[in-house]
Amino acid sequence: MDNNAKFSMQLSVKQIFLAGVAVGVAAVAVLGFVLMLAKGVDASSWFSGTARVPAAPSAPAAPLDPGAPSVGVVTPVSDQDHVRGEKNAPVTIIEYSDFECPFCSRFHPTMVQLINEYKGKVKWVYRHFPLSSIHPNAQKAAEAAECAGEQGRFWEMADKLFEKQALGLGPTQLPTYAQEAGVKDMKKFNDCLTSGKYAARVASDMAGGEAAGVTGTPGSIVLGPNGEQELIPGALPYESVKQIVDSLL
Repeated sequence: MDNNAKFSMQLSVKQIFLAGVAVGVAAVAVLGFVLMLAKGVDASSWFSGTARVPAAPSAPAAPLDPGAPSVGVVTPVSDQDHVRGEKNAPVTIIEYSDFECPFCSRFHPTMVQLINEYKGKVKWVYRHFPLSSIHPNAQKAAEAAECAGEQGRFWEMADKLFEKQALGLGPTQLPTYAQEAGVKDMKKFNDCLTSGKYAARVASDMAGGEAAGVTGTPGSIVLGPNGEQELIPGALPYESVKQIVDSLL
């Protein structure tokens, strides 16, 4: 056999070998591609170099702290609520509070600080929860805040009521506090307060708090951007509330 024939035969064997390897690689590639499709992997990721597996269905929202009290049915935030902060903020804190409660008075500056430091990220919803059996002036104080709210001074009145709590929140003192909070039409305010116009509104807030699991004041429900929820009983210090908010952001 001459050299040309030997070379031709060797080339053919080599070509056959390489062709076999190519077929094998192609078969493995096809098999891998099929397996990816079967597992639900985005086929385009095969060529991009990044495997993008579809996200698993989200699990039901769990409490932030498994040891925290369970949350019941929470009344959705509506235009009827008093909201402080950005209304579209991702974290919502619904506080059920009592203007004559000393623990609520302690917690109020904590919430003010939180809103100021988390601008655009947290909104604060205030709802009434007067414990009239131990705080005889709490109901009327709540109504007074609503009457001030008719003139756009709800939050100013709320701040003033907590500021003046130690001096007393008797019926004769409430008009003075309303004036200091910036209420202009005092006749309208006094007529509103004496009529009991907002007694039902206050009672409705309290019923909603009870349904949500609130048993004392302050009782705050934290709602996260992904359905997380937790009931915070009592006047937690600022750093503790901050940690909860940070865990959601």
